[in-house]
Amino acid sequence: MTTQVGADLWIRRFHPSPGAGARLVCFPHAGGSAGFWFALSALLRPRVEVLAVQYPGRQERRAEPPAEDIGTLADALAEVLGPWWGEPPAFLGHSMGAVVAYETARRLTEVTGSGPAALFVSGRRAPSTRREERLHLADDASLLAEIVRQGGTPAALLAEPELVEMVLPALRGDYRAIERYRYRPGPLIDSPVTVLTGSDDPKVTPEEAWAWQGHTSGPTEVLTFSGGHFFPLEHQDRIGALIHDRLLPGAAPPRHRP
Repeated sequence: MTTQVGADLWIRRFHPSPGAGARLVCFPHAGGSAGFWFALSALLRPRVEVLAVQYPGRQERRAEPPAEDIGTLADALAEVLGPWWGEPPAFLGHSMGAVVAYETARRLTEVTGSGPAALFVSGRRAPSTRREERLHLADDASLLAEIVRQGGTPAALLAEPELVEMVLPALRGDYRAIERYRYRPGPLIDSPVTVLTGSDDPKVTPEEAWAWQGHTSGPTEVLTFSGGHFFPLEHQDRIGALIHDRLLPGAAPPRHRP
């Protein structure tokens, strides 16, 4: 696979910004797609260019089998993102995407000696913390009900049988990957880590959030927003301003675009 083919397959640039002062690679949640980051990309352009990751098994990649192992995803993405490492971009991952971002950062750190410019992790406990989760073994109805309960997907969308048939394989594959993930101790990354949590998110406790500081030699901060697991949807402008401030300190903040 050539680098260009890899980038075309894995990366979506919704708002190309060749003159951007920073780049941000965004990794979606389980069952999510690159489009989850469209609004943030629109908000941050043209000063921060967003590269949104598209996992296999969904949308235009739905003919491909979903990757059912976090390491497999991270290996592929490290290869694709390597050419950008002359000036390392920042990473942002939500939920499962936070772990994929972290494992990708570990691989690039090992190869290049440096991690991403910054690592933003949202809605996910530190990799070294452990919970026993088996949702990927549940029946279809239970799996879909949990997705609706988390608030990231309107229930009406999942009432469409054709849509459910399209999204279910990737959704189950992603849950299998993240629930089977086991952290392997190794060298720390050197990136500053910003942990974003929801005040009512049952998936991350304060202790699990602060445990991210054990994964980097750089500084760690934990910021809490009101809301549940998909709190970023309610705080797009604030999170965009935060990312802009961390990546381009002193520059004028981004303005909301309808």
